[in-house]
Amino acid sequence: MQPEAKIGILFDWDGVIIDSSRQHDESWERLAEEEGKSLPEGHFKAGFGKKNEWIIPHLLGWTAEPAEVRRLSLRKEALYREIVVECGCQALPGVRVFLERLREAGVPNCIGSSTHRENITTILHVLGFEELFSGMVTAEDVTHGKPHPDVFLKAAAKTGCAPARCIVFEDAFAGIEAARAGGMKVVGVATTHELGVIESKVDRVVHRLDELTVADLRALVFG
Repeated sequence: MQPEAKIGILFDWDGVIIDSSRQHDESWERLAEEEGKSLPEGHFKAGFGKKNEWIIPHLLGWTAEPAEVRRLSLRKEALYREIVVECGCQALPGVRVFLERLREAGVPNCIGSSTHRENITTILHVLGFEELFSGMVTAEDVTHGKPHPDVFLKAAAKTGCAPARCIVFEDAFAGIEAARAGGMKVVGVATTHELGVIESKVDRVVHRLDELTVADLRALVFG
């Protein structure tokens, strides 16, 4: 690939590479039961794509004490991994084909997610996807979660591409806003929200990743 044609592809995780919304929802339910806490109606969708460290004090209102927020956050993720082991996890349709397409074309990519690193590495191993990603930026790597652009700016740096030459694949409004704030192109993935709900907020919308070719991606960046 010629340097002037280089692009970087950045992926959110849940709702783009895998769909573990059911497992995450269940992990919050189990945590609330363990702690004797209540969950407000609509909490899961309202917090989708955001860090636990924001969700626990601001959305759930459980505590603002940093050590307690961290304890609850880590316990929630441990419960999530237990549920994944119990229920399993699969990549979304078309993901493997698309990732292999990028690898064959030499297009660098990076995960940029509010998910904890151990969750992602565990599932990458289960799926056999370790060699299909160039890098990852996770919850532990950023101070400000989405919709702040930190996670995608750091992911762009790992691809060696300027933000303006990166395309973010996102399903959540917070992530779309983060990508826009970082000056990147955005492909909306219609998993969490219906196509008509997100299409006005993104440059392109798909139901599955393998709808796009590498030529499509380059055209999105360079016109």
